[in-house]
Amino acid sequence: MSAAPFNRPHAVLGALLLSLAAGAAVGFDELPGSGGRADLSEADKARVATITRPTRNFSKAERYEAMSGGAATSTAAINADSFSHFSENLTFQQEEGFKLGNALFRKVWVSSPSSTHASDGLGPLFNSRACQNCHLKDGRGRPPEPGATTSTTFFRLARPPADDAERAQLDALKVLNFPDPVYGGQLQDFAVPGLAAEGRMQVEYTEETVTLKGGEKVSLRRPHYSVTDLGYGAMDPTTTLSPRMTPPMIGLGLIEAIHEADIMALADPDDGDGDGISGKAALVRDKESGRLVLGRFGWKAQNASVRKQSAEAFAGDIGISNPLAPAAQGDCTPAQTACLAMPDGVQKRLGDTEAPDPVLDLVTFYSENLAVPARRKASFAPTLAGKKAFYDIGCIACHTPKFVTRRDARDTAQAFQLIWPYSDFLLHDMGDGLADGQTVGLANGREWRTPPLWGIGLTKTVSGHTFFLHDGRARNLTEAILWHGGEAQAARERFIDLEKADRDALLTFLESL
Repeated sequence: MSAAPFNRPHAVLGALLLSLAAGAAVGFDELPGSGGRADLSEADKARVATITRPTRNFSKAERYEAMSGGAATSTAAINADSFSHFSENLTFQQEEGFKLGNALFRKVWVSSPSSTHASDGLGPLFNSRACQNCHLKDGRGRPPEPGATTSTTFFRLARPPADDAERAQLDALKVLNFPDPVYGGQLQDFAVPGLAAEGRMQVEYTEETVTLKGGEKVSLRRPHYSVTDLGYGAMDPTTTLSPRMTPPMIGLGLIEAIHEADIMALADPDDGDGDGISGKAALVRDKESGRLVLGRFGWKAQNASVRKQSAEAFAGDIGISNPLAPAAQGDCTPAQTACLAMPDGVQKRLGDTEAPDPVLDLVTFYSENLAVPARRKASFAPTLAGKKAFYDIGCIACHTPKFVTRRDARDTAQAFQLIWPYSDFLLHDMGDGLADGQTVGLANGREWRTPPLWGIGLTKTVSGHTFFLHDGRARNLTEAILWHGGEAQAARERFIDLEKADRDALLTFLESL
């Protein structure tokens, strides 16, 4: 196993952009969003530009600022179920689809063969038996702890290309990376009866101290990952391990409804403006159409749609085949012959996969319409002071406050809404401290998608903890900020240099989101 990155993505992206700019026939489609906001009239474009411009007035809350998800925002009472409400602008008929999707999201799958024909097909290798088990209450997962046997964090596995043919596949964006030849693209720590699990994630932490202005000391824990109890022999020595904690589910449909042009306009892969921030679009190839599309979901923005993200979770996490991932044996590899020989749960009278449509459609609809809760105390003086500090130290260079979604969104509930996700949905170099050494498409081993911040202040209420970042190493928001490096290093240093009152105010602002 290796932690060394294989960093071809920047070269691939540069060649792609130059070829497109020159009109070269290299087999790539036009860049997503290159035609601008064709969904808007000129008058609408002017309105959108004005309303999404970052504020300079911190004396009061902005208009509609408390409604983070626009008209879809949940105004229900704040409690442990705050991430589980449907968008408030759904029709009565859509509410029915949401509730059916919720039932399937909670569904516990069983191994084949089973008398419950609509529920079998689990695995044969898996990390969880239900979507809800990883996204408990639709919130954030938990990191592994030393000595623990379960968590809602798993390893993504990938190796570099082995030859020119594989490199050509990467360059054409036909694949995101290459799986371990024995263990596939994900380490599954559970298996159906009669089959060995693949292995166990192990983590140990060492503590490092950072001193803030005024003398306050913060201890950061640096994780050290390994795999134990490998069930099928050694991994490829070049395989990288990337821990991924499950993210919260809110606002996904609204994120998909952001126009590609608005995200692409924020990209600056070569730091042309010299501000130290070089956000990069995660372009991926849609397997159904063959076109280039904009990735915006997943820790490395590897998926372009909620449907694709849901399909991959079904296949990789639970081992359930579906229309976009039809392999009935899930992540079993040719080296795992016993796994491939296990019975599957395909019921021909229901469809060609274990989760045929409308199962995937309903789970996708549910995932798209989990509402973002309304802000708390957005107009309070400490919150506004913290908002100013957030802007002043440069956090909005990556955590873009607001967008107006596209008028022609597929679902009218998400159409033409002013939303406040606090993300640019681009890839950024976050430095050595957060590097996983794993390439995913155009994202190299130091790059991560900017995660949206809406709902972050309710993590404790919903999930019962305050673990943050892709692997949960940060035990609170202060630690999460202090792990920022790379393009975010300057903002991190400015946070360290804030007076304690300003740091506390900034945290108050984040907790209001």
